[in-house]
Amino acid sequence: MKYNIGLDIGGTFIKGVIFADGKPAGEYELPTPQTAKLDETLEEMVEKLVQGCGAVFSAVEGVGVGCPGTIDSEKGVVVYAANLHLENYPLKQKLEKRISIPVKVCNDANAAALGEAKFGAGKEYSDSVLITLGTGVGGGIVIGGKLFEGNKSAGAEIGHMVIERGGDRCTCGRYGCFEAYCSARALTRRTRWAMEDDTSSDMWKTYSYDSADGRTAFEYMDSDRSAKRVVDWYIKYLACGVANIINIFRPQAIIIGGGVSAQGSRLIKPLKKAVESEIFGGSGYAPVEIKCAELQKRAGAYGAAALFMQ
Repeated sequence: MKYNIGLDIGGTFIKGVIFADGKPAGEYELPTPQTAKLDETLEEMVEKLVQGCGAVFSAVEGVGVGCPGTIDSEKGVVVYAANLHLENYPLKQKLEKRISIPVKVCNDANAAALGEAKFGAGKEYSDSVLITLGTGVGGGIVIGGKLFEGNKSAGAEIGHMVIERGGDRCTCGRYGCFEAYCSARALTRRTRWAMEDDTSSDMWKTYSYDSADGRTAFEYMDSDRSAKRVVDWYIKYLACGVANIINIFRPQAIIIGGGVSAQGSRLIKPLKKAVESEIFGGSGYAPVEIKCAELQKRAGAYGAAALFMQ
């Protein structure tokens, strides 16, 4: 039996999974440590995963690691990861020295895209794009069942294409980025503005300015005109970004992940309708499925393991 391990380094936790002959056989999770103990913690996770399913180290084909930030995946070096305080960190070299098993490292958004493509919402397609709508907007591209990494230095910066020239300032410093309009943070900000403008709205009666979030407008979209306007605004910009990606890559599927995707059909149904009119040649020319991610928090670890299954 052959085993593959995937580790997904998050800001709070590291999630791990072990696959046996291509099927998940165990999971494990540990708090993300300080930088100095990162490779030590990853070694501990590998040991726990191997022991937990009764395997032996010699049967493990490889360990994949998904890490936030700018990654040189060819060398397995974390070029820069601000949240982890890492710079030019030779993660592959350090971990291989500890566990004596081949290691591959990639950007965490790429890992999540590969996870959904192999085991989640994109498993029926060879070409798919994952768009994550969370604190920011990120994602990854899978073509022919394999990650498209460009110059192999980072994940696809989907969130930083401009969809509104001269628009709202983004955290990256540019103006009008996809992220500035379609992140959960942007949706929350727009919802709060709408509540301030209409203090007679159902949203204002239930939520305070500080308690309203990205779910609030969707919750009241059927009964509150202000909420409906927020959702319509959000869908308009999301459709613009999604259509851009479709027109460039012509994938078989667009997979929507991140916290906003929890809205399910309330998000996907109007998004499909809005995207149809923006696809070059019409939706019938090159049909694209738009659907919610399935693996959610497991996607990164599953995709990291799949680095040895491409």
